[in-house]
Amino acid sequence: MVFPASVDIAALVARIALGLLFLTHGWPKIKDLRKPMEFVKGTGWPGGAAFAVLFTLLEFFGAIALLIGLLTQVMAVLFFLEMIATTIFAKTKLKKKFGLGFELDLAYAAFALVLAVLGPGAWSLDRFLGLA
Repeated sequence: MVFPASVDIAALVARIALGLLFLTHGWPKIKDLRKPMEFVKGTGWPGGAAFAVLFTLLEFFGAIALLIGLLTQVMAVLFFLEMIATTIFAKTKLKKKFGLGFELDLAYAAFALVLAVLGPGAWSLDRFLGLA
């Protein structure tokens, strides 16, 4: 039996955990945006620099949005899409194999998808602002 409060607790834990995980990836990138831009551009990925900027902004500002529960489901879907893109990138451009490089991206994608379905929960700005 699932209690309504348990869904809210799960959403809160998921939001904070995923937000912190992405913030730890976004913070170093946003401090020196040239590094991720040069890395992705150097792989020959089409639009590499633009993707690096977009993903960096998402990982930093999107993580903060998750932590406070603002636009939670939108951010979760964007993180899901980012992780699918990085999985494709890791497999095709970096030639990484499952278990040696992109399994964590798939785990983050699954985590983001669960959060997109769960929603922000009761303890979020989304709920306070009437967005959820």
